[in-house]
Amino acid sequence: MPLESPDDLRRVLAYDRVAVVGASTSFEKAAHIVPAYLQRHGYELWPVNPTADEIFGRRAFDSLTDVPASVDIVEIFRPSEEVPGIVGEALDRDDVRAIWMQPGVGDDDAARKAEAAGIDVVQDRCMKVEHGQLVRNPMD
Repeated sequence: MPLESPDDLRRVLAYDRVAVVGASTSFEKAAHIVPAYLQRHGYELWPVNPTADEIFGRRAFDSLTDVPASVDIVEIFRPSEEVPGIVGEALDRDDVRAIWMQPGVGDDDAARKAEAAGIDVVQDRCMKVEHGQLVRNPMD
């Protein structure tokens, strides 16, 4: 069952290395706004977008499999029908601790597979909103 309690969400938000699958170069899209916010709040981003060379001042990778660094959270900004493949790539890694599906993105079967492998799952929630409500210092 996807995580929903504030304490569980805070625990996931405490991880700091995020692979952003579907990161966008378009400043007006949520797939750019949300990760840019996370980067400003200290998260290390690994953008995944096969049509971009660089996003957020970092090299963009063609797939989650290509990200050479350790990843704590896989944040998904792709259509729900792509989630099973992305979760499959996450399960092939030994470093992923959580999968975060942004609002409107979800797949219950893929979520169950990830949870069965010991990976936390957050589904249909905005990482920026949750961070702002649960973690961020109000004086930021």
